[in-house]
Amino acid sequence: MSILTGCIIGFIAWFLVRYLAAGLFTVNQNERAVKTSFGRAQRIGALTTAEDPISEALNEDEKSRYTYPQVRVIPPGGPYFKWPWERVYKVSIATETVNMAWDPEDPEANSHGKILEAVTKDQLNTGLTGQIRYRVSERNLYAYIFGVKKPITHVMGYFVAVLRERIANFEAPRNAPDNAVVGGPDATIVTGISINDIRKNLRDLNEHMDQECRSSAARYGMLLDASLITGIDPPAEVDSALAAINTAYNQVSSDISLAQAGADQKIVQSRRAVEIETLRAQAEVEPLSRMAGQLGELKRGGPKALPTYVRNVRLALFEKAHRIYLEPRQ
Repeated sequence: MSILTGCIIGFIAWFLVRYLAAGLFTVNQNERAVKTSFGRAQRIGALTTAEDPISEALNEDEKSRYTYPQVRVIPPGGPYFKWPWERVYKVSIATETVNMAWDPEDPEANSHGKILEAVTKDQLNTGLTGQIRYRVSERNLYAYIFGVKKPITHVMGYFVAVLRERIANFEAPRNAPDNAVVGGPDATIVTGISINDIRKNLRDLNEHMDQECRSSAARYGMLLDASLITGIDPPAEVDSALAAINTAYNQVSSDISLAQAGADQKIVQSRRAVEIETLRAQAEVEPLSRMAGQLGELKRGGPKALPTYVRNVRLALFEKAHRIYLEPRQ
C-alpha cells in the first residue's frame, strides 16, 4: 500500500468520523431542539407567532412588535443527523422556581435576592417575598434562542415592573352596595390603608399577576406558569401603627357584631310575642264565631228553635248555680 493510498483512506476515515458519526445527536425527554442551516433556523413556511394562540394576550401594537417566525421543533428522541453546516440548539423546558426578588444581572440586588421593594398607593415602601415558576415556551423557541439576548432578564424585569405597578395602584374591591348600612358585614374592611388591602387580597393580586404575565411567552419565549406572593412586610415604624389600627378596627367590628346580634335577638323575640298574642286572640274569637254560626243555623231552623235553645242553655246554667235570683213578675 503506497503512502498516497494510506493518506486517502485516512482522510476518508477522518471525514466519516468527524462529519458523519459526529453528526448524530439525541434530544432528552425534558429538552427541545432547533436546527439551523448556515445560521438560519428551519422555519414552518411563513407562519409567525402572530397566528399562534400565545399572542392572544397581546394587543395590536404589541403583536406588531413581538412577531417571531415559527421554527421546526425537534422533539425528544433520536438519533438525529445534522450536516457539518448545520447546528443544533438544545433548550430545557423543565419548570424552574426562583425567588421573585432575584436579579439575574446583579445577585446582590434586592437584599441578595430575598426581598423585593415596592411603593404602595399611600407612599409606603414595603417589602414583598414570594416565588415564581417559569419554563421555556415550546411554541416560541425562536424568541428564546435567537430573538432575545437574555430572556430570563427580560422576563424578571417585566414581572417586577407589572408587580410594582399593581402595588402602586392597588385598591381593595368594593363589594358592598351603595345603600348598605354603615357597620354592616363589610365593616371589617380597612379602607384607605393599602398595605392592609393588599394583605387581605393576596389571592386577587396573585391572580392578576398570572393574568398579566400570560403574554411573556409571546414576548420573550418564556412562560410564567404561576406567581405566589407569600409575604408583605411594611417598614418597622409603620408595622406597629398598622397593628394598632387593625386592633382598633377589630374591636369596633366586634362591638358592631355584638350590637347587631342583640338587635336581631330582640327583633326575633318581638316577632314571637306578636305571633303568640295573635294566636291567643284567634283562640278567643274562634268559639264566639262558632257560636254565632250555630245560632244562625238554629234561627234558620224555625221560629221556635232559637227560644228552645235559649231555654236549654238556661236550664243547664240553673243546674250549676247554687242560688238563683228571680225578679217578681209585674
